[in-house]
Amino acid sequence: MAKLKAGVLISGRGSNLLSLLRACAEPDFPASVAVVVSSHADAAGLAHADRFGVPKTVISHRDYSNRESFDRAVSTVLESHGVELVCLAGFMRIFSPWFPTRWANRILNIHPSLLPSFKGLDVHQQAIDAGVRVSGATVHLVTPDLDAGPIVAQAAVPVHQGDTAEKLAARILAAEHELYPLVLRWFAEGRVRLEPVAGKIPRVVIDGVAPDAALLWRP
Repeated sequence: MAKLKAGVLISGRGSNLLSLLRACAEPDFPASVAVVVSSHADAAGLAHADRFGVPKTVISHRDYSNRESFDRAVSTVLESHGVELVCLAGFMRIFSPWFPTRWANRILNIHPSLLPSFKGLDVHQQAIDAGVRVSGATVHLVTPDLDAGPIVAQAAVPVHQGDTAEKLAARILAAEHELYPLVLRWFAEGRVRLEPVAGKIPRVVIDGVAPDAALLWRP
């Protein structure tokens, strides 16, 4: 059976990209990374693509007059490599509505909080300031609304007394590196489907796995 072709979009160090590349390098993993696209030419994550022999492309938003034209250029590269699923891994660009519409239900993002709490930026400091006892990471489908798409899976991480944003970020990042490859596997195996919910965003259902498999607890 052919492996699912994923395209990974990055802007920086690419640590989640590396976790996906390592997973895809396993012989029995049902997906492969077909191309890495970076919005920055100096992104450290591009070296991971080189290490694993994966094609890479740099597309700078500064070369385009608006968001949609940039998004269309990114989409053209993904399509040229036969990408079936897009994985955002620290991609620091907000899409125009065109991109998530073009790739509807085929874009994943990993966000470093337990959505719907703490959207946007500086989420670890947001969690600490709010006094929550648990934070974590969320893999969700991308829609035109920022950090608001259907939730696929989450990893919960405790917030310790005296935590700094940096300490909390490091623990959550380790959980992200487990969560993202797991979700990619589920998509590649055809286990993920959307269940309509009247008046609300669809609910994600993962077939053939334990009911609690979509929540990882990482103390």
